[in-house]
Amino acid sequence: MARIYESRKRILVTGGAGFLGSHLIDRLLEQGHEILCVDNLFTGTKRNIDHLHDEPRFEFMRHDVTMPLYVEVDEIYNLACPASPVHYQHDPVQTTKTSVHGAINMLGLAKRLKCRIFQASTSEVYGDPHVHPQTEDYWGNVNPIGERSCYDEGKRCAETLFFDYHRQHALPIKVARIFNTYGPRMHHADGRVVSNFIVQALQGEDITIYGDGSQTRSFCYVDDLVEGFMRLMETDETVTGPVNLGNPGEFTIKELAEKVIAMTGSRSKLTFLDLPSDDPKQRRPDIAKAKELLDWQPTIQLEEGLAKTIAYFEKRLPELIGR
Repeated sequence: MARIYESRKRILVTGGAGFLGSHLIDRLLEQGHEILCVDNLFTGTKRNIDHLHDEPRFEFMRHDVTMPLYVEVDEIYNLACPASPVHYQHDPVQTTKTSVHGAINMLGLAKRLKCRIFQASTSEVYGDPHVHPQTEDYWGNVNPIGERSCYDEGKRCAETLFFDYHRQHALPIKVARIFNTYGPRMHHADGRVVSNFIVQALQGEDITIYGDGSQTRSFCYVDDLVEGFMRLMETDETVTGPVNLGNPGEFTIKELAEKVIAMTGSRSKLTFLDLPSDDPKQRRPDIAKAKELLDWQPTIQLEEGLAKTIAYFEKRLPELIGR
């Protein structure tokens, strides 16, 4: 059962029309809060928040976080940034601006309002890691001038800004490092592996695997991740993060493709393409800190989460592709 806060808060969620943001907003509304959803709709879509159209405690504002925002809220969740290579490499300069200028603007707002602020960071700050699994004290192995750098280094710089605002202005911050997450409302053409494989399998197309498929990922279902967000935000001000949030279950990309084919009943075949530059060979979170500080760990295993995600795409794919 959802917990209802004793006092209602007005909460700003940037990137709120996106995959993660829209699920977070659903949960916050369940708890009785008022939500201001801010999104420029570059990768987010009103389709993700259509069901909230008649919700009196929900407000949508089309706005780009690279520009200052003047609103009155009690808490801020900063999720604004394209999160898939297809989208963040489309306009890499704007991607860096979204992470860096967006962080500066949201931190400035939080400083003025004297409110706590959450940053959705990423496991990409670890780059192609030499440490496995990745712990929060690992500094990473990141190429600062590669094709993925606009996202990787943008998020690393955002973390720097958050901790400098915390040290310099005593701002209460919460920083989460998100590992691969999937679920309903993923963009069908964002190039991320779960949505790619499901869409290809449902359409009977070949499943495209980059590299030989031996590279690993850890897949966290969206409901588990959002629960981690909220638990981190509720901790006392001594807990700043960064905190890894992800599912430590580790699978090869080839294993994931085979699971999707089996679960969809597809006749799709596997095809192998060249591995993109700087693509991590391994990715798995150490979540000891999340367990200790948040009493959090994922509860939804890959097969259950995939079943829910496949069901979403089976229902929505004709509509998604038609638009």
